[in-house]
Amino acid sequence: MSRTPQEIFQAYVYAGSMTRDADALAEAFTEDGVFEAPLMPAGAVFPRRLVGREAIRGAMAAYYERQTADAPGPNLEKSGYVLHTTSSPDVFIAEIDTVFDGDGDGGGEDTVVSLVQIFRIRDGKIARLRDYFAPGLMS
Repeated sequence: MSRTPQEIFQAYVYAGSMTRDADALAEAFTEDGVFEAPLMPAGAVFPRRLVGREAIRGAMAAYYERQTADAPGPNLEKSGYVLHTTSSPDVFIAEIDTVFDGDGDGGGEDTVVSLVQIFRIRDGKIARLRDYFAPGLMS
């Protein structure tokens, strides 16, 4: 049974943003899958282009290891997304507003990260993902 765009997107977000599980993230891709963050400058900490499941697994594991364990996760109650289907059954677009809570003492303001992701699917897995976000947000 083929997975829906909703199921594919939710699994991708859970593996990446929520649990930072590089193995689960890589398994969401086809063996020859491509992950791209086209707006990232060359040499940035966050990878700009990865080709193949094993490259995605290794690079994202290294990226997740660099993040601090107490890095805030997104506030799911405040965050939201809309999935847009296209004329191709193998392509969908995610329009996302992710909210990170302020500093927790009532004095900090929430941070909203808006991004767009374009998914190309093959056999229920991500064959290509283009992730468009402001590069300055990734450390």
